Amino acid sequence: MRVTEGTNFNLIRDNIQRSRGRMEKLQGQTATLKKLNTPSDDPVGAAKVLEVRTEKVNNDQYQMNAKMAQTFLNNSDHALSELSEILVRAKEIALSQSSGASSNDDTRIGVAEEVTQLFKQAVAAGNRRIGDRFLFGGYKTTTPPIDPEGKYVGDDGQMMVEIGNDVFISVNVPGFEAFNTNPKRTPDLNGPYMHNRTPASKDEAGPENLNLFDELQTLSINLLTGNIEGIRNTLERFDQAHSNLVAMRARVGSRIQGIQSTELSIDRHNLTNAALTSQLEDADMAQVVSDLAKEETVFKSSLASSQKLIQPTLMDFLK
Repeated sequence: MRVTEGTNFNLIRDNIQRSRGRMEKLQGQTATLKKLNTPSDDPVGAAKVLEVRTEKVNNDQYQMNAKMAQTFLNNSDHALSELSEILVRAKEIALSQSSGASSNDDTRIGVAEEVTQLFKQAVAAGNRRIGDRFLFGGYKTTTPPIDPEGKYVGDDGQMMVEIGNDVFISVNVPGFEAFNTNPKRTPDLNGPYMHNRTPASKDEAGPENLNLFDELQTLSINLLTGNIEGIRNTLERFDQAHSNLVAMRARVGSRIQGIQSTELSIDRHNLTNAALTSQLEDADMAQVVSDLAKEETVFKSSLASSQKLIQPTLMDFLK
């Protein structure tokens, strides 16, 4: 089989181009520190890296949602804690004034003023907000859920936030539940309903509902009127209202713990994905430098050998 000069030239050219292509690829890896610079470098790996990056973007949004939810719940917990302290103080006052031997009209009138201030503090805590969003209004986050008279004008909406893939959590505690010991005993949710404690059927609705704002106002009235028996009756009612707030705080704490656990899970997942991405993308620089040095040697050798093969002579032209 006759090997022509054209065949030699094409063979040498192809070898040099392949060598140069490998050198350019290795030089690109050296410059970017990545072995995966274009999808053609590794189509399967590129698809996996894109999937991981998309998941990272989603996880970042989940973590932002989680931080917002945690802020909302932490502030709700602080407000519930303040309400608990108000009820504890109100019970202390009721206990000190529940006996005619330990109180008189003047002392009762004096502490009635303190109870009035406690009521105002409770309304302020019930109307706590973050920015322009009220914490305890349910879906009605743009208007105060408690009016100056202590009536609840929000609703029972639960605002759900996605903090993980298909993981949703309620970021609010509606005042409908927080301020009443038995919300089922309240009337409709379309207007002020906190002062009506008379259900259609006690058997269906359960025990009597107690509203903490009502109880503070009741204590103030009993103090002003000198109703000792009424003052005594508020003691157990304050205990029930306080227990309800404690239960609400426990629910909030459970949600916060759930958010923190989800955040940790996302962090671990991100670390795993980062390791996988690094394995697919990052170049082994020691190996790249070694391969580049070898390829440069091959390239120089190809050039040197090609120079000898394609040098024309008079005999070449005579053939």
